[in-house]
Amino acid sequence: MANKSKPGRETKARVARMQANQAMHQRAVQRRKRDNIIAFVAMGVALVIAIVLALTVFMPKDNGAADGSTGDKAATENNATPPAGTPAGTNSPTVPKAEAAAGKTFTGTLTLNGKPLGISLDGTKAPQAAAVFKSLADSDFMNGKLCHRLADAPNFGVLQCGSLKGNGEGDPGYQWGPVENTPADGTYPAGTIAVARAGTTYSNGTQFFITFKDTILPQEDGGYTIVGKVTSGLDVVTAIAKTGIEGDSTDGTPKTKVTIDSFKLN
Repeated sequence: MANKSKPGRETKARVARMQANQAMHQRAVQRRKRDNIIAFVAMGVALVIAIVLALTVFMPKDNGAADGSTGDKAATENNATPPAGTPAGTNSPTVPKAEAAAGKTFTGTLTLNGKPLGISLDGTKAPQAAAVFKSLADSDFMNGKLCHRLADAPNFGVLQCGSLKGNGEGDPGYQWGPVENTPADGTYPAGTIAVARAGTTYSNGTQFFITFKDTILPQEDGGYTIVGKVTSGLDVVTAIAKTGIEGDSTDGTPKTKVTIDSFKLN
């Protein structure tokens, strides 16, 4: 009887080990499935955040809603419609001509909170935008303006500046187009200087944004003009971003007040 019971015990032990291994394998499979679901959900959330930010961060605020409050819509009558008497698809009368910058490269310095960034604008790839920002620099328009908006999310990091009143409002009397030099894949590399706009390709104004990380933006409605790049001092913007956003949001007013001391181009 003892000799017969030993193989039986060994068989039962093998079966128990096999069942334990199967149970462990099943738990591992379930854990992988759960981890994959969590990863897919996280990716989806990041994508949604990026799209929402892209649709809001670069678009000037409404110049005044009906109730007197300041809106934050992509395109409003004040921002998306040129001044009276200006045909759609044309620039406001005071916007400089693209020919003023065509084929030229402008270099200079953008100083934020006393700290300089080296910058370069490309009049070959974006002549209209380069002409506008060279004119704004020459007139000292940017001096004292705020960088009113910061966004920081996966694949999305920008500091937006140049609003007429420092609160994100655009100037309905100063609008221009077209959109120039946009990336086909929607990737705006860290250090990109691009032009903010409202809902049409002729609603560019005085606002611009700097990417402090590689940023992906939707291109379906025309994208955003890349006018130049930061050639040195991008760490100044990165340091501002690290201080965070009011309300601990991913998009809003920087916790650190950011002022343009000067914007000079040669």
